[in-house]
Amino acid sequence: MNLPPMIQTFVLHFGEMGSRWGINRTVGQIYALIYLSDEPLNADQIVESLGFSRSNVAMGIKELDVMNLIMLRHIPNDRKDYYATHEDIWDIVRNLIEARRKREIDPTLTMLRNVIMESPSSAEEKHAQAKMEEMYELIDMLTQWYEEMKKMETERLVSLLKMGSKVFKLYEMTNKLNVLPRSKSRKSKKGA
Repeated sequence: MNLPPMIQTFVLHFGEMGSRWGINRTVGQIYALIYLSDEPLNADQIVESLGFSRSNVAMGIKELDVMNLIMLRHIPNDRKDYYATHEDIWDIVRNLIEARRKREIDPTLTMLRNVIMESPSSAEEKHAQAKMEEMYELIDMLTQWYEEMKKMETERLVSLLKMGSKVFKLYEMTNKLNVLPRSKSRKSKKGA
């Protein structure tokens, strides 16, 4: 690699993490390089910086483009294609989540939905179907929650995330307040 040490560390690590997130190491490293660059990069610059073959870079760029993680940029008087990432880190996160949802979650929900609609032929299948229905309901609930969060403006989402466990404490407090008036009103009715 032809990179400064700090950038090389990030690029190498991102490649390793990318392989755990469902993209291959090369694609992860290409993305990390483009992300850190202050200017859009063309394929030749990526090849030179990372030491990958031109075909690997071309395939990596194509995969990143399909996942909507990079954008094509043109520079005046230059016929080469240049690539940049989204400026807003939240757009990047949303695009990554959306790509994984389409690739991993949606097919799983479809399979589970199909299996749940079948008629079990044995007690063993009935038990398995009940477990799969439980899994389906959880994944579906999380997917619906994600769809709601996806619509939220970034500033509101950041505020919500910063609240962390305070949201749960607020929920508990609200729950207690909702329970107290009912129990008091029940006592007053019994005493009347």
